[in-house]
Amino acid sequence: MNYYIGQTKKIHNHIFEPMLSNELKKKIEAQGMSLGIVEEQIKNFKEGFPFLDIDHAAKIDDGILELSDAELQKTIKDYSDKSKEKTIVKFVPASGAASRMFKNLFSFLEKNDNDIENDSFTKTFISNISSFAFYEDLDNSLVKEGSSISKAIENKEYTLIVKHLLDDAYLSYGSLPKGLLKFHKYENESRTPVEEHFVEGAQYGVGKNNTVRLHFTVSPEHQKKFEEKVAEVQPKMESTFGVKFEISFSQQKIATNTIAVDLENQPFIEDNGELLFRPAGHGALLANLNEIEADLVFIKNIDNVVPDRLKETTTSYKQAIGGLLIAAQDKTFAALKHLDQAITDSSVDQAEEVFTTVIGGKLAPSYASMSLEEKAAYLRGKLNRPMRVCGMVENTGEPGGGPFWVKDTDGSLSLQIGETAQLNLEDKAQEAHFKSSTHFNPTDLVCGIRDYKGEAFNLMEFRDPKTGFITQKSKSGRDLKAQELPGLWNGSMANWNSIFVVVPLITFNPVKTINDLLRDVHQ
Repeated sequence: MNYYIGQTKKIHNHIFEPMLSNELKKKIEAQGMSLGIVEEQIKNFKEGFPFLDIDHAAKIDDGILELSDAELQKTIKDYSDKSKEKTIVKFVPASGAASRMFKNLFSFLEKNDNDIENDSFTKTFISNISSFAFYEDLDNSLVKEGSSISKAIENKEYTLIVKHLLDDAYLSYGSLPKGLLKFHKYENESRTPVEEHFVEGAQYGVGKNNTVRLHFTVSPEHQKKFEEKVAEVQPKMESTFGVKFEISFSQQKIATNTIAVDLENQPFIEDNGELLFRPAGHGALLANLNEIEADLVFIKNIDNVVPDRLKETTTSYKQAIGGLLIAAQDKTFAALKHLDQAITDSSVDQAEEVFTTVIGGKLAPSYASMSLEEKAAYLRGKLNRPMRVCGMVENTGEPGGGPFWVKDTDGSLSLQIGETAQLNLEDKAQEAHFKSSTHFNPTDLVCGIRDYKGEAFNLMEFRDPKTGFITQKSKSGRDLKAQELPGLWNGSMANWNSIFVVVPLITFNPVKTINDLLRDVHQ
């Protein structure tokens, strides 16, 4: 079986000629991808992706807003006044199993020796096991087998406890998605992240027709379980909050997978002769977001939820960033409509004012010498874009994209979220910009994806295809290189208008390991 691309080269008994074979074309088409896309991906492997050209880090009063108490209350009121007439969607990336949460416990199981004295992670887990929301379920599972958590601890049968939590024959937590694990314990119930997103949605996501619209991106193998959980909790949630919920799901599209290559940038061929395509990271979800029909879309990860006692701050700042977006859209749309009516000094001045003060954009050096018509065209191009307001929390060492002023091709500066992998940290100046960054984005944003005429933007037109990632992986003991698409909130939104605003650190509470649920914010 022969596959052809690039220069002639023999790899694992397969010959590559300077053209694409018909068989390879068929395989690419079966993935729902075009030959041009695959060729572009292989070109990216060969040439690499350019680093972001950072001018300096965005900081408070230089690209990042910090709301006073009065401003916070005003934006919340603006949101409350106008959101009821908007179609609002809460977009929740929820794909993938929670197996990485249990990496340490899986390692403990593999040792199979019940020794927790030299395993601080497992010792913490066992010592605090009654604090987890799934404690009763786990105890019941052990009781069915003639034991209990207390008996197992007394007999130092710690592997038995962990096995009942993770194994598919019992609670299956090792293979379930994060969204369906019990996170928070209340007096009369325990809630999964899916249920917490219902509650959050009722608090700040009620839009037109008294409806909360939740959209979860899920893995194909998990969608049925998500649907079952939704069917179980939706009637109760609607009765409790007096709102209607509309729940929808989507899966990462196979067509967004990227081809894998070996270390010499030739397509990676598996032992069965098939080409290897891999999921292309969270940037692949841009295709899912592009199909959402809404005025406002809140984006927040599945695991970033807190119990009811801490939701007030989250709700206030979600309403605040929503209010900021609505206000910025109103002024932007008015300026664009004014330009449509007539290109005058007045309409151009209005558009310039909105771009430089409301959006916080910085004009290209050539702008001053442009004619009135050229300025109008320039500003129209800058303003007629998707818009987002991104919450920024103080940088405490957590991984996440940082806010930077980035040089655009026209010489102007724009606000971008830059991931570490996009930065050239071997360049002393760029490294200094990175180290001076004070905030990062914890995937906390609200998006406006319709234009001033009420028509949906094609979001694919506003991403920067040169902001992907290349990582080294392995498959079947062989090294390979994988490619991720431009990240959803960095490269995929590179050409959006962005407003960055400080939000409290308490609004960011990710769960990366099972023991994170022992933190006070999850108790």
